[in-house]
Amino acid sequence: MSASENRTAVMPRRAIRSGGTHAGPKRNMGVSVTPWIFVAAITGAAGVVLGAFGAHALETRLTPSQLASWQTAVQYHLLHAVVLLALALFAVASGRSVRVPASLFSLGVLLFSGSIYWLVLGGPRWLGPITPIGGTCLIAGWISLAWLARAS
Repeated sequence: MSASENRTAVMPRRAIRSGGTHAGPKRNMGVSVTPWIFVAAITGAAGVVLGAFGAHALETRLTPSQLASWQTAVQYHLLHAVVLLALALFAVASGRSVRVPASLFSLGVLLFSGSIYWLVLGGPRWLGPITPIGGTCLIAGWISLAWLARAS
């Protein structure tokens, strides 16, 4: 493979079309994508911390049911952190906005996993109805992702 072919294999299409090099723009079509990478990174780090906290600090303090709820919250939290990272990378590569699905996934993690964490730790019972609202945001995020793919 020649140097030109190798460069073409790893450069996004818009950089190839412009004939220039690609240094990873911070803005695409007026939409900043760096914040979504940051949100994905913080969401992932928080998920790992909360998973470790549940496995080590809470394991002997929670009932099996509470521990299972905590683990469910961590699984959804980490899964959607990876999805946020994938969306951010898609935005960088394609120049398309991922604001709607990324916002819905972020809000969904906060409401769904966050309410479960707080409930398990003894938070007020009125948080119970917040969990399905978070789940609805996650579902809406997936539907908006399908819409984004359909519009490609």
